[in-house]
Amino acid sequence: MGNCPSDNASAIDQSSFWGPDGVNWDAHRTGWVVAGTCTIVTLIISFVSVLRHCRNYTNPRQQRQILRILYMPPIYAVISFLSYRFFRDYIYYSLIEVVYEAVTLSAFLLLLIEFVMDSANVVNPADALARKEKRRLIIPLCCWRYRPTKPYFMYAVKWSVLQYIIVRPAISIISIICQAANVLCPSEGFSPHYADVYLETIDFISISVALYGLLLFYSLTKDELKGRRPLAKFLAIKLIVFFTFYQSFIFSALNGKVIHGKFFSTEFWTSTNIANGLNALAICIEMIFFSAFMLWAYPSKEYRRKSGSPATRIWRPLWDR
Repeated sequence: MGNCPSDNASAIDQSSFWGPDGVNWDAHRTGWVVAGTCTIVTLIISFVSVLRHCRNYTNPRQQRQILRILYMPPIYAVISFLSYRFFRDYIYYSLIEVVYEAVTLSAFLLLLIEFVMDSANVVNPADALARKEKRRLIIPLCCWRYRPTKPYFMYAVKWSVLQYIIVRPAISIISIICQAANVLCPSEGFSPHYADVYLETIDFISISVALYGLLLFYSLTKDELKGRRPLAKFLAIKLIVFFTFYQSFIFSALNGKVIHGKFFSTEFWTSTNIANGLNALAICIEMIFFSAFMLWAYPSKEYRRKSGSPATRIWRPLWDR
C-alpha cells in the first residue's frame, strides 16, 4: 500500500472566531454557527424526550433500550459539529460516529424482543414463536424455508444483529490505525491500493447481515408488535443511517467534479475539506428533525406512572445499563 495524498491544505488558519472588528463572518465560521445552533436544538429536543422516559421509568427492560436509541441524534449532532469545527481531523470523528449505529441496532432488536415477550406474556422469546409455521425467508433468500420453532432460530437472529456491535467498533479501530499510518485513504475512492475498500466491504457485509436479521424478526412477529409503532421506531434509526451514508457518498462523488479547487478550495480548505464540511453541516441540520421524529416514535406516555406514584429519580435510569 502506498501513502495517501493529504486531504488538508498545508496552511493552517490561525485567526480566531472573534477578530478586532468583531466576528469573522467567513463561510466556515457562518457554518460553524449554523452547525452549533442546530446541535443545541437537537440536544434540547433529545433532552426532553430522555427526561420524559426518566421521570416515568416504569419498565426498565424496555426503556433502557429506548434511552440508548434516543441518544443517537444528539451523539451524531455533537460529533458532526466537532468534525466540522476541527475539519482537519474529520475522518477520525466520522469513524467514531458510526460506532453508535451498532449500539442502536442491537438496542432495537432487544427492544423488539421485549415487546414480543410482553405481548405474548412469556419469559422466553422462543416461546412466543412456538406456534409459528414453517415459512420462506424474506428477499433475497426467499428460495429457502425455515422453521421459527427450532431452538437455534432465536440465537441465529440475535447474533446476526449483535455481531455488528463487535465488527463495527473493530473496523473503526483498524481504520483509525490505518489513517494514522496514512494508508486508509477514503478520498481516493474504492482503490485496491488502500485499506478503505477492504474495511468498507467488511462493514457492508456485516451491516447487511444485521439488517436482514432485524427485518426477518420483524416480519415474523409483526402481529405481536401491533400498536407499538415498530415500523416508525425502525425508520427513526434507519433513516439516520440512510441519510448519513448516502449524502456522504454524494458529497464524495461531487468532490473533484462539482466541488473542485477552481471555485471552492481556499488557502486553508481543500475541496475534500469542503465536501466533508458540507456533509457534517447537513447532519447537524438533519438531527433536529430526527430527534423530533424519535420524540414521536418513542413516546413516554406508554410508560406513564400511575396517578399518585412519585416520579423516578432521573439518575437511576441514566445509570441503568
